[in-house]
Amino acid sequence: MARESESGLPIEPVYGPEALEGWDPAEKLGAPGAYPFTRGVYPSMYTGRPWTMRQYAGFGTAVESNARYQQLIAHGTTGLSVAFDLPTQMGHDSDAPLSHGEVGKVGVAIDSVDDMRVLFGGIPLDKVSTSMTINAPAALLLLMYQLVGEEQGVPAEQLTGTIQNDVLKEYIARGTYIFPPKPSLRLIADIFRYCGAEIPKWNTISISGYHMAEAGASPAQEIAFTLADGIEYVRTAVAAGMDVDEFAPRLSFFFVARTTLLEEVAKFRAARRIWARVMRDEFGARNPKSLMLRFHTQTAGVQLTAQQPEVNLVRVAVQGLAAVLGGTQSLHTNSFDEAIALPTDKSARLALRTQQVLAHETDVTATVDPFAGSYVIERMTDDVEAAAVALMHRVEDLGGAVGAIERGFQKGEIERSAYRIAQETDSGERVVVGVNRFRLDAEEPYEPLRVDPAIEAQQAERLTRLRAERDQQAVDTALAALKRAAEGTDNVLYPMKEALRARATIGEVCDALRQIWGTYVPSDAF
Repeated sequence: MARESESGLPIEPVYGPEALEGWDPAEKLGAPGAYPFTRGVYPSMYTGRPWTMRQYAGFGTAVESNARYQQLIAHGTTGLSVAFDLPTQMGHDSDAPLSHGEVGKVGVAIDSVDDMRVLFGGIPLDKVSTSMTINAPAALLLLMYQLVGEEQGVPAEQLTGTIQNDVLKEYIARGTYIFPPKPSLRLIADIFRYCGAEIPKWNTISISGYHMAEAGASPAQEIAFTLADGIEYVRTAVAAGMDVDEFAPRLSFFFVARTTLLEEVAKFRAARRIWARVMRDEFGARNPKSLMLRFHTQTAGVQLTAQQPEVNLVRVAVQGLAAVLGGTQSLHTNSFDEAIALPTDKSARLALRTQQVLAHETDVTATVDPFAGSYVIERMTDDVEAAAVALMHRVEDLGGAVGAIERGFQKGEIERSAYRIAQETDSGERVVVGVNRFRLDAEEPYEPLRVDPAIEAQQAERLTRLRAERDQQAVDTALAALKRAAEGTDNVLYPMKEALRARATIGEVCDALRQIWGTYVPSDAF
């Protein structure tokens, strides 16, 4: 009897040549590093060097997060990935009333360039690649990073990294939006232009399906809605007068890796093939780099359990292997205790060691795309591709990603998928080890890492001191220039940078833009 995949597609007990009847390897596969990039975006993939091991961290103050980064670098991390707290993600200062109780909780609190300077103290920005999980205020954090690089004497053209900068998925699955869609897309186009001129090696957006998956999206939904968002961003930039080959090579994506290894591998291969075809056929991209879907992967936080947390080490290893076999460019492996609290130093180190074992103790780096030609993988790749393309057509019929968001389409589809998963788990049809099967009578005690609640008061004191020390007239002048740019068509990043250089805070800059652009309020369709 056939089983169903996470996307609701059939998985047969046995696959043979008939599964690929009429299947053309030249059309479906190509060579590694060549159109349609099913087999990977680079000819040699990991046979030359492994993926970037980019561990995600950030909590409490900039001082504490800096210490964790220094430890990760010492243990062999090759890329940093910054988590910001909710007030920073929402464009509020730590001493704002709305920030109370959330400062430093799910990431590091950054209020001004002073905090950014501390966060990267002693870390040479010309030697590390930094990814920042920030969306609505992405431009601010990027400019702060550039300012810190200037203080270190690092030219902007040497800075490498990524800002997530994917606001459309916030309206769909996550909720940390600030401005309405139209000015948000204008800000993204300004970032594309700014980085093209000033920070050419920077990845200007990481179009994210991870958060949709965490909200309950199936693999097919994850890539369909993510690629639909990507199409919307490309259309926005092209409509603003940019040539597609001018910015498309710097686009990147962010996906989840679940424990269902076979479908995850198929998902990654299908996503590359769809994106290459869209960029070539719809947008007329000529540069091969514009056709490449390069992506970061994080193992599935939603699949971690607070029960028997050590079992998460096994889950993460399987998920990491799925990402590697699927051809990811960088990887974050979750710590086993993240379902309970922030990772401890030991659990963060074990998460990194998981990647190092995959890279150095297995043979998965010895050959490119080891599953190519597998009856099951190729059939599953075709099936996931077909399901994703069908969903993308439905998004198009609703007016594209923004139109579908306004109708609540993506959110509704994801909620139905999440409900199905919850039902299957509650009934026991879906086995979750330690939760609905193989349980312990009593859980072993575990002491998690906790954030000191005094951090909020400390950040407030820093803000009071900053406002007393800075040149307030310079701040006011810079914020006024920012508002004029926001009202017109000038690139807002240039006056924004000067405001941040004058030590304007994140809250002040975002408030200035709120006055011009307003804030987003979900429609009743949600």
